[in-house]
Amino acid sequence: MALSDCLARIDERDAAVRGWVHIDRSAQGGAGPLAGLVLGVKDVIDVAGMPTTHGSPIYADHRALADATSVARLRAAGAVVLGKTVTAEFATYHPGPTANPRNLAHTPGGSSSGSAAVVADGQADFALGTQTAGSVIRPASFCGTLGFKPTFGRYPLGGVLETAPSLDTLGLFARNLAVLGAADAVLAQDSASPIAVSTLTIGLCRSPLWSLASAPMMDAFLAFAAGLQAADHCVIDIELPAPFAWLSAAQALIHRREAALMLGYIRRDHPAQVSAAFAAMIDQGEAEKEADYQAALALQRKCTALCPEVFAQADLLLVPGAPGTAPAGLSATGDPAFQRIWTAIGVPCLGFPAAWGADGLPLGLQIIAAPGTDRQLFANAPAILAHAAFREI
Repeated sequence: MALSDCLARIDERDAAVRGWVHIDRSAQGGAGPLAGLVLGVKDVIDVAGMPTTHGSPIYADHRALADATSVARLRAAGAVVLGKTVTAEFATYHPGPTANPRNLAHTPGGSSSGSAAVVADGQADFALGTQTAGSVIRPASFCGTLGFKPTFGRYPLGGVLETAPSLDTLGLFARNLAVLGAADAVLAQDSASPIAVSTLTIGLCRSPLWSLASAPMMDAFLAFAAGLQAADHCVIDIELPAPFAWLSAAQALIHRREAALMLGYIRRDHPAQVSAAFAAMIDQGEAEKEADYQAALALQRKCTALCPEVFAQADLLLVPGAPGTAPAGLSATGDPAFQRIWTAIGVPCLGFPAAWGADGLPLGLQIIAAPGTDRQLFANAPAILAHAAFREI
C-alpha cells in the first residue's frame, strides 16, 4: 500500500481501533527490497526520535536515541518507519486501548496488540511485534492477519525491551506472505530460496492443551486438515513426546521468574504506577524457588532436544493458533495456551486465518517447522495458505 493510503486509513479508523502510540506523518522510505512498504513498530522497540513508552506512564516522556538493530535493518532496506504501535504494559498482560478491528468490542490479543490491529485494518503493510509467551501468533489469530514468530535468536534483539531472555523473540505481522518473507530475509540477513516440497507431510498436533480449544476451533482445525488432505498432502496425527505435557507450565514459570529478574526494579521503584496484573506477575516470579526455575529450564532444554524426533515424522505441524475467536471486552488479552510450548522450544511458527466463527471473528491456525528451517517454511507456506480464509475489512 502507498503511504498516502495508510495515512488515509489511519485518519478514518484510528479513533476507533487505537492501534498507534505515535505517528510520523513526514516519514519517508528509501531504496531496497522493502521500498515503499509501511512499517509499524511495537512500543517496546526503539525508533530514533520516537517515544518508547513500553505501554506505561512511567516512560511517557522517554525518547529513543537510536534505532533498534531490527528497525535499522528494515529502514536500510527501504521501509517507511511510520510510527509506534500500542503494546500491553511492558509486553506482559495488562492491555492498552487497542480494539480488535474486526469487532471493536473484542480484544485484539496481546501483547503486540497495536501491531496486529494496524496490519489487519490496512493501516500498515507490516509491523514488528515480540513474543515471549504468545504475543504474535495469538493477536494474529484474533485479528485475522499473518503473524510470524521465527526460530529463537533469528532476529536481532538490540534495542528491544528484555522481558525473559530465555524466551523473548522478535516477530512480524504482514498483510501477505510476500511482504512477510521479504521482511524476514532482511531481518535475518538470510535470502535463501529453498525449493518448495510439492507434497507435504503435515502432522496434526492437537498438543497437550487440546481440551482448551473451543468447539468451533476444533471444527476449523479438522476441516482445514481435511482440505489439505483433499489437495493430496499427506496428513497424519502427531503425538508429542511425554515431556511436552509439562512444558506449558514450565514456560509460564520461566516467563514470570525472568520477568521478575529483568523488570522487578520497575515494580519496586514505581509501585503506584504499575497495573495490578503486572505487580502480581512480578511478585509471583520473585516468589519462585530457584530449584523450580532451574528444573523448568532443564525441561525446556530437554523438549528442545526432542525436536528432531518430532519433525522426523512431518514437514510441518498444524496447530490451533488460539483457543477460539477473540474474547469480548478489552480488559484482557486472551489465553496464550496454544503458543507457550512452541515459544519455549524456539521453533518457527506462521499464524493465519483458517475460518470464521459465527460471531464474524477469525479462527486462526499456525503451521510450525523445525528450528532453523524458517526459509523452507516460507517456501512451503503457499501450499498451506492456498486454503486459508483471508478477509478484507
